[in-house]
Amino acid sequence: MRRATLTIYKECADYARTRGIIIADTKFEFGLDEAGTLTLIDEVLTPDSSRFWPADQYRPGMSPPSFDKQFVRDYLETLDWNKKPPAPKLPPDVIAKTAEKYREALRRLTGA
Repeated sequence: MRRATLTIYKECADYARTRGIIIADTKFEFGLDEAGTLTLIDEVLTPDSSRFWPADQYRPGMSPPSFDKQFVRDYLETLDWNKKPPAPKLPPDVIAKTAEKYREALRRLTGA
């Protein structure tokens, strides 16, 4: 599992760097079947499971703007909310800005 994780991350991080993105954080979920076959499960390398930073704005010791759900997290931290369900409704401008960040990640990574 460790080897698979590092191999997947390295290949994807190397590609992302060619597109101007640092994959600062991500997660991979694996499962083992009865035969011991390792299977990658769940979504991977999306703005929901990864932290994408613009390489040209990265500076050590600073948290650069990102193309992921950190914008929503930062907004929620400004609220008086106990982090228990139900979550507060997001205002339209936060939803729009988050969608814009996700589209920017897609554009940079795929050229679409």
